[in-house]
Amino acid sequence: MRRYPRASTVLLGALVVALLVGAIAAGWWALQRYRAPAVTGIAWQVDNRSVGIAGDWQRLGAHELLVQWSAVDDLAFVPGSGLPQAPVLPDWRRIAQAPWARQVILGLGGRFDEKRARAGIAELAEQSRVLARLPTPLNVVGWYFPVEASPEWEGARRLPALLKDLPRPLWISVYDSANIGARETADWVASWLPPDVGVFFQDGVGVYARTPKVAREYADALRKKLGRERVRIIVEAFRPVPGGFRPATADELRPQLAAYGGYQTYLFDGPHYVTSALVKALAR
Repeated sequence: MRRYPRASTVLLGALVVALLVGAIAAGWWALQRYRAPAVTGIAWQVDNRSVGIAGDWQRLGAHELLVQWSAVDDLAFVPGSGLPQAPVLPDWRRIAQAPWARQVILGLGGRFDEKRARAGIAELAEQSRVLARLPTPLNVVGWYFPVEASPEWEGARRLPALLKDLPRPLWISVYDSANIGARETADWVASWLPPDVGVFFQDGVGVYARTPKVAREYADALRKKLGRERVRIIVEAFRPVPGGFRPATADELRPQLAAYGGYQTYLFDGPHYVTSALVKALAR
């Protein structure tokens, strides 16, 4: 004859199951908060020290490489430009096979010194036209003109005429060093930016210019003015120390990435600051 459990036993069992389900759900949500959201890609400020670029950034979701420039200070990191070449060129064929570089936005002619870059934008635009025509083994899905714009720079209004002969899709970067505000920055950018050029917004969190929440407000204001597809975010993956910068910690980066949900994000920069140890900490 079948024996049925007492009602108290059934209730106790149900309570245990409910507690277990709740604990599992709480643990899952805690893990999602702990794990950094996926990134779109990494940025790379090419220099002689990083020509052997290597990493495991695909573990963070990275599949796109934003190359800041292919020539800097009249020194080319690609062959055939007519400029003096760097002592060692990046192995572009190897890079093209990397999982974090399945797509590439290729930077053109730039300078390390921002004042010199802004003073010589016409020369850099001409240099960039030459660089953009060079063949590469990369899957280039866009180009980047590496002269950064901020509201105090009156010369930014010269950019439309200088950018018109560069290939599309074309991107520039924007930041707000004067902290004039999100809406004001977006209004300023929209007043001169050509309608077929996109913006990488530098979040400013790495230099403690603003919090991730405020950086998100800037991106939202830019998106409202320019459209969803024309705004992406540069996530500053560094922090200042006396005499320079250090890589951000995982605990510092997670709030940045969490704040930018819904945006395409790029860690600046991969080879110099996003180490394998940092990738491991963010990915676990």
